[in-house]
Amino acid sequence: MQQIKILMVEVEMAKRILILGGDGFCGWPTALRLSGQGFEVAIIDNLSRRNIDNELCCESLTPIQSIRTRLQTWAEISGKEIPFSHLDIARQPEQLLASIKTWQPEAIVHFAEQRAAPYSMKSAWHKRYTVDNNVSGTNNLLAAIVESGLDIHLVHLGTMGVYGYGRVDGASIPEGYLPVKIETEMGWQETDILHPADPGSVYHTTKTIDQLLFYFYNKNDNLRITDLHQGVVWGTQTPETAQHPALINRFDYDGDYGTVLNRFLMQAAIGHPLTVYGSGGQTRAFIHIRDTVRCIQLAVEHPPAADARVEIFNQVTETWTIAELAEKVARISGAEIRRYQNPRKEAAQNKLVVDRDKFMSLGLNPTTLDQGLLGEVVEIAQRYKERCVIERILPSSRWTKAQQLDSDGQAVENPNHSRSKNVAG
Repeated sequence: MQQIKILMVEVEMAKRILILGGDGFCGWPTALRLSGQGFEVAIIDNLSRRNIDNELCCESLTPIQSIRTRLQTWAEISGKEIPFSHLDIARQPEQLLASIKTWQPEAIVHFAEQRAAPYSMKSAWHKRYTVDNNVSGTNNLLAAIVESGLDIHLVHLGTMGVYGYGRVDGASIPEGYLPVKIETEMGWQETDILHPADPGSVYHTTKTIDQLLFYFYNKNDNLRITDLHQGVVWGTQTPETAQHPALINRFDYDGDYGTVLNRFLMQAAIGHPLTVYGSGGQTRAFIHIRDTVRCIQLAVEHPPAADARVEIFNQVTETWTIAELAEKVARISGAEIRRYQNPRKEAAQNKLVVDRDKFMSLGLNPTTLDQGLLGEVVEIAQRYKERCVIERILPSSRWTKAQQLDSDGQAVENPNHSRSKNVAG
């Protein structure tokens, strides 16, 4: 606890925060949260997620206002201005450096990456785009922080997917580092290494590369970096985004960007069968969007020391199998559960045990699936269900060429599983 108190003294100066990707699903509510908590916040975003809506012919289920309207509304409600710059950090490194020098933030929160695994696997072009955008953007940011000469704490939103699912089934995943013993000429030596990576998509691979870039810049340039390995986010609203319809957060439900629990709840709201891919035995780590923004704030408020290694947090609150989630939603909604061919190349089932002591020690009070917020998501889905494009619910991405040829780009019902009504009983 003494270390935490020392870090809290440091944070009294960390008031200026630059949020990259601040118009997105996690970035927007984080920007409002930090602004509402008294931080001076600025946003950089290239608005690419809005362009991807056009590409996929599928908008957020919730109606998203322009970034200008969003920021004007927040200023009217809170009395706080959030400056915005339309900037692509992967392609405009000089402008990024100039923005950092001008704003002079004590902390930068990095959300500015293509965040969907299915989207990253749609085609060769999408694979290239994801690597070019994510890896170049992260390296440009790190190089700009070094070039600026400023003492900036970088907080990055990573993913639990860097660990993979099933390398050592049931073994607890540590928070970033794995203690190992190496046999040498002088006997066995103990050290810590980054937990072996096992990415399951091009998107997850870029996050793994991010991790190595952080390791290098921390070692070489003493950058202060916190990497948050986040689970699957569910929910839509936070207290800040719920204050006005123009502030509402994204709700993605499609096969590319919709996270699994949000997809299930939306499907239940419109009477579509719940889409369980494969056996449903895949275990995933989950976190509510409210806890996501709270964790970001905690990370900003507790930066690592200037000479510390990269700090890694597992940003999760609970784990469930996909089948368990479907049964929960079916129980409260009466929805039908239907199983489909799994578009991903992954184990049919896995166990997942995750260490998450760091955020708990900093005071995080987790929001769980059993605390009533499932109903809030269902209510939002029902309110805006007329905006749903039914054709975009099923996945169009496949992990291998063979799957694409077999399925002709469309999900098909798995013949090894029968349809079931109210499976949860």
